[in-house]
Amino acid sequence: MAHPHLPTTEAAVTAIRAIAAEHGLDIAVADDIGADQTSRRTSAGAFTTVDPDGSLPHEAFVELSGVPAVSVRIFPEDDAKITVDHVEFHDVPRDSVPAFLRSVYGGLAYTKGRFFPPGQWLIVPLPGDETYKELITDIALTPWLARSARSS
Repeated sequence: MAHPHLPTTEAAVTAIRAIAAEHGLDIAVADDIGADQTSRRTSAGAFTTVDPDGSLPHEAFVELSGVPAVSVRIFPEDDAKITVDHVEFHDVPRDSVPAFLRSVYGGLAYTKGRFFPPGQWLIVPLPGDETYKELITDIALTPWLARSARSS
């Protein structure tokens, strides 16, 4: 399923603010603007704030209050890293971030464990056939992760 296009980092932050308002969550946003400030621009020269094409890269870090603990780092390269209760989902397309958060806060995300290979995974289904699955590396599950467990 195609998600609404979010052409900029600010558009993604605006969408996250709307989801936070829907669920009564507080939101904190930190913006890094300029090639010398964003985390993936290690090759930017000294005192260089724009990319070679003249654009000004914008990165944002968003923290949402409540349970589960969620943070989103939106990168200028059209992707994001979403952390849900210490479980990191890397390379989530920026356009998928609102659907991802709606799944988490809407009760669709769940954990699933296996005996072989051993481990617990956090699974976040999105509308359509898109699903994100990450291994939970902590030995003890947080109360929210334990509450959302499903049997194999």
